[in-house]
Formats: sequence, C-alpha cells, structure tokens
Amino acid sequence: MTEDSAHYPPVDPIKAGLRGRCPRCGEGKLFQGYLALRPSCAACGLDYDFADAGDGPVVFVILIIGFITVGAALWAEVNYSPPLWLHFLLWIPLAIVLSLALTRMLKGVLIDLQYRNNARPGEIDRG
Repeated sequence: MTEDSAHYPPVDPIKAGLRGRCPRCGEGKLFQGYLALRPSCAACGLDYDFADAGDGPVVFVILIIGFITVGAALWAEVNYSPPLWLHFLLWIPLAIVLSLALTRMLKGVLIDLQYRNNARPGEIDRG
C-alpha cells in the first residue's frame, strides 16, 4: 500500500478524509456518489481495494449524533416542556441531517487513517 510513499508528500489523513480526498496524494476524489468508493484515484492511481471502513463510521455517528440530539431534547424538555409532536418535529430531522452529513466525513477519515497506518485484517501467527 505505501510502497510509493516517497514520491508523495505526507497528507494529513483527517483533513483529506473530511474533504473526501485520496489518502496518498490528497488531490483525487475518494467517493463516487455519496458513500461508494471510486475504484482508484484519478490523480495518483492509488487502488482503493485496501479500503474497508466497515461499520466504524456508523458507530461513531450513532454515538456523536445520539449525544447531541438526546442532550438537546432533554435540555428542551427540562427548560420548556414542549409537546411530544414538537420533539418529533425538531429532533428526528436534526438527527437525520446530521447523520447523513457526518457519515461521509467519518468514512473518509477512517479510510485515510487505514492507509496512513497500513491497517490490514488480523492474521493468525501459525509459527
């Protein structure tokens, strides 16, 4: 994965991931569509076959967005006691919009960190 790293300057995986850019060159796009990965980078030719974020981004999204929306709903309930329909009207769309925005960014960050740290699936040492 990183055999060509001497030809490319180091890329900050957080910045490149948030922007959805290639982990090696920081120029090419990482995504084709909303969450689907491109087969390779158009700028440097890096093959994205190594990339497998799995459920990692979604777990972080659930934790972050859940904390924000539940905390805000509890704060609103304690301070204003709005009716239940207003809670639904406020917090469900907020959770959906924030989740959609954050999922793509976190998937890009995790894939860029996989490349940076040369992450691979675990292997059993047979001796």
